[in-house]
Amino acid sequence: MGANASNYPHSCSPRVGGNSQAQQTFIGTSSYSQQGYGCESKLYSLDHGHEKPQDKKKRTSGLATLKKKFIKRRKSNRSADHAKQMRELLSGWDVRDVNALVEEYEGTSALKELSLQASLARPEARTLQKDMADLYEYKYCTDVDLIFQETCFPVHRAILAARCPFFKTLLSSSPEYGAEIIMDINTAGIDMPMFSALLHYLYTGEFGMEDSRFQNVDILVQLSEEFGTPNSLDVDMRGLFDYMCYYDVVLSFSSDSELVEAFGANQNCLDEELKAHKAVISARSPFFRNLLQRRIRTGEEITDRTLRTPTRIILDESIIPKKYAKVILHCMYTDVVDLSVLHCSPSVGSLSEVQALVAGRPNMTRAEEAMELYHIALFLEFNMLAQDADASPADTSIAAL
Repeated sequence: MGANASNYPHSCSPRVGGNSQAQQTFIGTSSYSQQGYGCESKLYSLDHGHEKPQDKKKRTSGLATLKKKFIKRRKSNRSADHAKQMRELLSGWDVRDVNALVEEYEGTSALKELSLQASLARPEARTLQKDMADLYEYKYCTDVDLIFQETCFPVHRAILAARCPFFKTLLSSSPEYGAEIIMDINTAGIDMPMFSALLHYLYTGEFGMEDSRFQNVDILVQLSEEFGTPNSLDVDMRGLFDYMCYYDVVLSFSSDSELVEAFGANQNCLDEELKAHKAVISARSPFFRNLLQRRIRTGEEITDRTLRTPTRIILDESIIPKKYAKVILHCMYTDVVDLSVLHCSPSVGSLSEVQALVAGRPNMTRAEEAMELYHIALFLEFNMLAQDADASPADTSIAAL
């Protein structure tokens, strides 16, 4: 519309007017920059009157060849030639070795798929945090009462002492069972619901209520100054397992005296006691929880409290071998199944090992130990241990492949 066509460099229309031999076509080469080749956009003025057909054909074919080279290079950079690498790797292999490798790959793939499907099919296992939340809510095996604003909070001495320096000092001054301790908190603005949320946090590592006051930095700073800053729940529970402060239950194992005498094993080794906390084992295992509650109903618990002695639980080693006891307790406190514990003390015997020697059976493999531990976990109704133990043989096989 009155504008000169020469002002539009990408126009393929010839200029209007002027000498016909001087007519030119302006060709834009910005397409190279659009394809990412890094070339700058340029304008070339090609005189139609002096261009030879063979020159035009040569230039076109040259551009096409350059384009193919760029495309080929881009494809080669995008993905490696895995087939070529495999051919180079297997070029010197025997056919039987290649076939064995293929079978291992197929077996590994099938095992991974089976493990995935099994994980999806099984119900979700309760974690340490969820079981600790139930422990605080339902008050299993409490041993001390905190009185705050005329409200009683039954709690567990070992849990609070392991999680909070303030309670560790406070509870040490009242060591008797069932002690009532009146709480005197200096931090302003702490009412009964907030104190309950604070206890819930010590049990689970998270606040159990939505309260805007917990978003107040000043209150949190004052609480940390008065109560101290706890570690993560995993760290403190691992410390509780390692040091067993305030333990109130011991696990003993029955043994066959005839087998002991025949093999000269030490009775103390076979009947070795393991320390634990009623709160933890009752929270993680319905089997232990029902057992301890039955002792309370029958009055046996009152005797232990009067004598201030830990409750003794005797387990049949033919059902729960002693060598698995530390693995079970370790998982209860940490949610981790560590089968290496089974082989850390080879000098310590157990009834199951003696029975294996009598029967002439060789030492169990790691997969066999995991499967036996799986059945023990089902007996104890400890789902976290059952699922982790069930996954252990698959993980071991995959790692070996």
